[in-house]
Amino acid sequence: MKKILIVVDMQNDFINGSLGTKEAELIVDKVVAKINEYEQIGPDNIYVTFDTHSVNYLETAEGKSLPVEHCIRGTLGWELNERVKEALTESVNIEKPTFGSNILAEQIYNRYNCEQELEIELVGLCTDICVITNALLLKTKMPEVTVKVDSSCCAGVTPESHEAALLVMKNCQIVIE
Repeated sequence: MKKILIVVDMQNDFINGSLGTKEAELIVDKVVAKINEYEQIGPDNIYVTFDTHSVNYLETAEGKSLPVEHCIRGTLGWELNERVKEALTESVNIEKPTFGSNILAEQIYNRYNCEQELEIELVGLCTDICVITNALLLKTKMPEVTVKVDSSCCAGVTPESHEAALLVMKNCQIVIE
């Protein structure tokens, strides 16, 4: 079975920057360990997403709902956490201007021809926004593929919203570990 790891938005602003949380800081070592596990399989099976905004973020629909500048391309907050970056020897990087990425789902679908013997695992931030959105997009695009989330390698905006997102994903046939 081919295994793919998707590291979602492990960027400084979500860990210890403008939208950081102590829960996000606590998963960094676990995410690094997960990356190292997948590096043993082969680095060509790791995808990394970057929440990516421009300087006019506050003028966007998202910026009006969440008026906190974050992940502005080219800033330190947009960059991957240093330990995560060091763990990655090779990855497919996807910039996304919003929560989920249709491009990510399309690339994986096209690369693996929607093989049923494919397992996609997601880790990262935030469980209740970007992880859930990408997991649902992947499951929708490839309903016969196993999509799973390692809950110990994810953190939500709050512990309660993290748990709520895990329940929603489980109800949508996403495997929660």
